[in-house]
Amino acid sequence: MSGPPAGRVDPAAVRFRDSWSRLLRDGHGTVVSPAILGPLVYRTAELLARAHGEDPFDASLAEQAGALLVDAQFTDPVVLARAVALLQQWPPADDRGPALTGAFAAGWSAALRDRTLREQEAIRLAVDLARRGAERALYASEARFRAMFERAAVGIGFADLEGNVLTVNSALQEMFGATVEELRHLNIATMVHPQDAPRIWEMYRELIGGKREQFQCDKPYYRQDGEVIWTHLTVSLIRDEDGTPRYQVAMLEDITDQHRLQERLRYQATHDPLTGLWNRTAFFERLEALFADPEPEARFGLCSVDLDGFKNINDSLGHATGDQLLSSVADRLHSSLAPLGHMVARLGGDEFIVLLENCRGQQEGIAAAQTVLAALAPPFLIDGQQLAVRASVGVVEQPLSATTPGAAMRSADLTLYRAKSEGRGRWTLFDSRRNAVAVSQYAMSMRIPMALDRGEFFLEYQPLCTLDDGAMVAVEALVRWRHPELGVLGPEEFIATAEDSGLIIPLGRWVLGKACHQAARWSARFGAAAPRMNVNLAVRQARNAELIADIDRILQESALEPGKLQLEITESAMLGPRDPALQALRELVGMGVSLTVDDFGTGWSNLAYLRTLPVAGLKIAGAFVSDLHSAGEDPLGWRIIGGMVSLAHQLGLTVTAEGVETAADADRLRSMGCDCAQGWHYGRPARPGDITRRIVEAAGGTRRGPDGADRDTQR
Repeated sequence: MSGPPAGRVDPAAVRFRDSWSRLLRDGHGTVVSPAILGPLVYRTAELLARAHGEDPFDASLAEQAGALLVDAQFTDPVVLARAVALLQQWPPADDRGPALTGAFAAGWSAALRDRTLREQEAIRLAVDLARRGAERALYASEARFRAMFERAAVGIGFADLEGNVLTVNSALQEMFGATVEELRHLNIATMVHPQDAPRIWEMYRELIGGKREQFQCDKPYYRQDGEVIWTHLTVSLIRDEDGTPRYQVAMLEDITDQHRLQERLRYQATHDPLTGLWNRTAFFERLEALFADPEPEARFGLCSVDLDGFKNINDSLGHATGDQLLSSVADRLHSSLAPLGHMVARLGGDEFIVLLENCRGQQEGIAAAQTVLAALAPPFLIDGQQLAVRASVGVVEQPLSATTPGAAMRSADLTLYRAKSEGRGRWTLFDSRRNAVAVSQYAMSMRIPMALDRGEFFLEYQPLCTLDDGAMVAVEALVRWRHPELGVLGPEEFIATAEDSGLIIPLGRWVLGKACHQAARWSARFGAAAPRMNVNLAVRQARNAELIADIDRILQESALEPGKLQLEITESAMLGPRDPALQALRELVGMGVSLTVDDFGTGWSNLAYLRTLPVAGLKIAGAFVSDLHSAGEDPLGWRIIGGMVSLAHQLGLTVTAEGVETAADADRLRSMGCDCAQGWHYGRPARPGDITRRIVEAAGGTRRGPDGADRDTQR
């Protein structure tokens, strides 16, 4: 065998080969010729290194390394255990470590099994020769058989067809921790283990009935001390000269170490390493198996669990504390729900899921959710400090035939989000109607980018007029969606969805651009008589880092004077004095853009903030005004409006009342000192051409451009 390629030697590889060489020499390398041991060390180390480095991973290389050891007589399970331990240390642990170790152990086991089978076949032939041989060769044959029987590395036992043990070799005695006499008092039929596959005993009955000559399987047994050993079992039938079944011979290879290694690898593949719960992969396999072949009336339940505010714990106390908390939460969930027969899994982060198989109805799903909340109610003691944790739970309980695994998980997620939006620290039951609405909103949010590209959105403008003389001083840009299937949609039907999904940023940018270009056209035509343009600014837009750059670019592209643009911020989005977005609003005001507070009177904002915010006015919510009007005479309500007008004026702010629909409301607001009004009494939202005609009418005639053409044709 040639040596390693010339060039720089990898120190890690050298250290590994040294450790590998010592391991094999200590295994029983002292009886192996150095001329054989050296190439064996180099060849097996090279195969393992190549297996780890191949992309994609090549398990056959690691299997060859394991097989080469068996071929060189390294069959002691202790050698395998030490080799597995060494492989787990080198190369450095990564996602290929378990696969490399498993492939090596599999190759070693397969080679040992093949060798065992060859021994078994030799033994069977020896038995046959002993039976069929001539009398003069009988003694020699029996001697050879006895030597092979006693010295075999695998356990061997003979029994009659009734299952009574006749004789066993020393390897089998050691395997079971029993004497020959103790084993002779056993009957094979009594050597049952709870983990036996049903097919094992069916094949055994076929064998002693003469219907098969041999069978193999992996089977556990109880030792005399109560411990469990796993074996690879081969049972063969022995017939007499006439072909009549007479005896059975069993050969058992101890594979306990390999079995434990495979179980450990299987556990790692199906369990979350932090919490010990079932992982995402195992959960979805179980869920899909549940749906694979359900009974007609079978039902199931899901509890989607998410910890409230867990990010704050990670950010403030560190990820180590967060991991300890997650582990403690998992322990409580498992100890509370697993005894009820429910599967608890961790999907990732602070998300957990509970699967209820054979659920008996909604009440059982609700009971599981209540168990979750009760389990998490007591505080957790982590590193000497008590941490309170709440959770939100979305509960889905349905017939298996009514849905699919993917749809069930989407329903659970949507229900969980609803539980969070409705207050957190609670459970919420799946509602098909509300789920359909949520799905519809999701579909709508997915279509918004396409609608922007296709020009499905358009703007209408609603006048804002002074209460003194009714003159139109501004218009508010209101976005509409000409949906190809649902018709024209108002902002109340899609703006909330756009805000939740973050699509309000591109949509709001489009509205600003469209509105500013329209305002610039009016300004170019009518000069000072052109109305100011009011545009709503959503919360996400106010906090968008690109807001200043976007508005500056739009103003330059449209050639609109900044003083002709006013941004409306809803009261619920009013920013506190420490909000980082406040600086952006101050920069906008510095550019000449004015700000006003929209929907004032419906929120809970601190009125003291009005002194620190760079706003020029406020708009009293239309719902507030219309509710007072519909309720008849309400002196207290009108006094509240009067108080808001007075407060705003004392702060130097202008006041606009929304929702003004009657002359009586306008007169009353005028008497209170309100500056402007907006509502159907002063004009409904209209297309640009209608606003143009209104400006012209207010100016006393149609204004024309230098070429004499009418300029009010845009619609």
